[in-house]
Amino acid sequence: MQRLIDFLIEGGVSPDWAPVTASWVATFGVLCLAIIVNFIAKNLIVRGVHAFIDRTKIKWDDKLAKRKVFHKLSHLAPIAVFSVLLPEIWEGYADALQVISSGTEIYIAVVVMVVVDSLLAAFLDIYRSFAWSKQVPIKSFLQVIKLVVFLVGGIFVVGRLMNKELGVLFASLGTLTAVLMLVFKDAILGLTAGIQLTTNKMLAIGDWLEMPKYGADGDVLEITLTTVKVQNWDRTITTIPTYALISDAFKNWRGMSESDGRRIKRSLFLDLNTIRFCDEPLLKRLSRIQLIQEYVDRKKEELAEYNKQSKVDDSCLVNGRRMTNVGTFRAYITAYLKRHPMVNQEMTLLVRQLEPTPKGLPIQIYIFSKEKRWVPYEDIQSDIFDHLLAVLPEFDLRVFQSPSGVDMREAWKHDG
Repeated sequence: MQRLIDFLIEGGVSPDWAPVTASWVATFGVLCLAIIVNFIAKNLIVRGVHAFIDRTKIKWDDKLAKRKVFHKLSHLAPIAVFSVLLPEIWEGYADALQVISSGTEIYIAVVVMVVVDSLLAAFLDIYRSFAWSKQVPIKSFLQVIKLVVFLVGGIFVVGRLMNKELGVLFASLGTLTAVLMLVFKDAILGLTAGIQLTTNKMLAIGDWLEMPKYGADGDVLEITLTTVKVQNWDRTITTIPTYALISDAFKNWRGMSESDGRRIKRSLFLDLNTIRFCDEPLLKRLSRIQLIQEYVDRKKEELAEYNKQSKVDDSCLVNGRRMTNVGTFRAYITAYLKRHPMVNQEMTLLVRQLEPTPKGLPIQIYIFSKEKRWVPYEDIQSDIFDHLLAVLPEFDLRVFQSPSGVDMREAWKHDG
């Protein structure tokens, strides 16, 4: 440094200005050196690290490269040059040293915050590569860590700019607790909700979530500190406040997805006017249906034996026990479903008659499809009911249907 001062004086610079001029010239030289060091760090060292990562079989280091962790770390190279050389150059200038010290610390703090942000993002990518990560999402917790890091880092930067001790600034924040609670209300509520959702395994990435209040009906894409992102079946995106999943009710279809079948629960409404006892011609016709042939023969023998022992007058169908077309139809449905290849026979299989309604007699089918995917599931359900609707006339039954305009015109023609 002294040699540079002497050189400037010999070059005609005033001895009073030579030290300051020498400091600025040396600072410019340090700046050029820092640019060279930055270039080497980014274009040689970082590229070399990335090339090494590409050749390794380890996968987690690829996430670090993807999130540019090493690239952001390289920003520390030029500041290392400044922090070592500038204090030597400006020794004796208290104000300049204060600016250098504060500027260096602020720069390092900013780089550390950026690096931590990338590290957490890379860690999240690595964590998501495991299958069980969908069951225990941690993005909301990482967002809390980011929030704390940036909050502390921001306070540190403000403290250095104002030349205040960190303890004084943190003490001042104590008086702003109410304001901070208001500002970070959603984050705090979201953190609490996220902890409950995760620890109780109430919701995971990929779950089918249904929450009509928010218009959500689809797969969970993301669970963050403040929102849960749901992709609906119409491909729209709905965002729900995380804490709403704790305060409001929602339906999670994960249990269905993890089970051995998806429930089919639907009713056929039969016209009450078509329900009757089975006479001999109808029984003869039904006995030709292979699925219930054995049932019809066995039931006829059972009822004939009962009526004989009870000395029932067979001249009237009302007397004794008789088969009905609707009861035989229920037996057919049961036999048909037990033979159906896509109905899970290990789960509940129920065909029952519900209470009659103004729209007819409900025959409810309660079964579980082996196929749980939406489109194939709907096809299976439709095929089952297509068949049952088509077979109804064989039992002299028909479904209830409210009269239409065509029905009214036919009635008028008949009356006329």
